[in-house]
Amino acid sequence: MSDLITVTGIVLSSSPIGEYDRRLVILTSERGKISAFAKGARRPNSALLAGSRPFSFGQFQLYEGRTSYNVRSMDIRRYFDELAGDLKAVCYGTYFMEFASYYGREGIDERDMINHLYVSLTALSHPEKDRHLIQAVFELRTMMIHGEYSPQPMTACSESAAYAWNYVLTAPAGRVYSFTLRPEDSREFIRSVEALKRYYIDYEFRSLDVLKSLDFEVL
Repeated sequence: MSDLITVTGIVLSSSPIGEYDRRLVILTSERGKISAFAKGARRPNSALLAGSRPFSFGQFQLYEGRTSYNVRSMDIRRYFDELAGDLKAVCYGTYFMEFASYYGREGIDERDMINHLYVSLTALSHPEKDRHLIQAVFELRTMMIHGEYSPQPMTACSESAAYAWNYVLTAPAGRVYSFTLRPEDSREFIRSVEALKRYYIDYEFRSLDVLKSLDFEVL
């Protein structure tokens, strides 16, 4: 049997396999985006049940196989249960997971991305915050982390929106959502992030389509 390894990460997605198992996609600090099978995780008394759902953040003990990993145990530090009662927050969070998965690769250092995901999900748990703006900040910072970004806004915008753009690119991870914009400046910032996405990304995010179908005025 291969050696046991421990990684820190967050579950991006979870799908049923067979009668009792689950296939997890986990973004890890140490090994990037990996697939892992949680055997028996769908059994009601399984120790892997709770941690085999998206948004679960913590440590995972794994055995490495030839093409995937097998989960031996989990130490989940946060489930982000506060999102569960808010359909809008869950939908945004699911989109964030898919966006992170799009950029995730096995074998790369993803510490910055995991930190960004953590603070972004925390931001979504505050319903008083503008989630359209949270989405744009999440996208811009994620693209910056993975080297696909512009140091200036992609469209003409106000001085406040341009300042916010620079702030998102340079602020410490834990402070990236610590600003506000007037509605007109926020719209300009969001439009510029949309232009950046169109320039770099040729991919249809299914979770974003779900958000639009629910009429959440997602840009």
